[in-house]
Amino acid sequence: MSRLENKVAFITGGSRGMGAAIALKLAQDGADIAITYTSAAAKADETVKAIEKLGRRALAIKADNLDVKALENAVNEAHAKLGRLDILVNNAGVYTMDTVDQLELAEFDRVMSIHVRASFVASKAAAVHMGAGGRIISIGSNLAEIVPSAGLIAYSTSKAALIGLTKALARDLGPREITANIVHPGSTDTDMNPANGDHAEVQRARMAIPKFGEAKDIAGLVAFLAGEEGRFITGSSFVIDGGANI
Repeated sequence: MSRLENKVAFITGGSRGMGAAIALKLAQDGADIAITYTSAAAKADETVKAIEKLGRRALAIKADNLDVKALENAVNEAHAKLGRLDILVNNAGVYTMDTVDQLELAEFDRVMSIHVRASFVASKAAAVHMGAGGRIISIGSNLAEIVPSAGLIAYSTSKAALIGLTKALARDLGPREITANIVHPGSTDTDMNPANGDHAEVQRARMAIPKFGEAKDIAGLVAFLAGEEGRFITGSSFVIDGGANI
């Protein structure tokens, strides 16, 4: 039997990049998958087809993390159509670079809503459907713990807030044997931060292993936490950044 056989995972922002890699890895490990997307319908369809080729059921639901009702409905739709819900991965995210004197309050609120409020909304909705052994895994950032350059005030603040949310979820849901953990990727080769981008060399210079990670590296850690090996790990943060934080 596969590690996640008979499990269902719900992944926000699962149409491409890190989210798609997580969806595929959890499917390879035996889970049926529901993903959300905002605008990349073609990419979402590609991810669904790739999961189905693995012999797993897959569902793509259009739901913007800024739309509370759409996100709640997506969680409930995944449960209704796939029959259960065992794993939530709060992955959907945005990146912004503005210093405190440049950043508009509306943009600060947008970043906080996408990263923090939506993770609360999805976690609250998913927890209703989870039994013992449920997993909530949020994707943070190593920039929650270090701020190596100016312009990260909204991004770093939102990712740091996810740490507190994760610890609180772990405490609230622990009696039900539902775990909550957070994974902090560093420089990872995705559309958002390509390994050949303008700022890539600066990032590599900070790393003990001076190369960008791959989305599959993050997916592997998420899969570990989602599996049986992660059953006694909760309220914890995992940095996976090639040693940029040491």
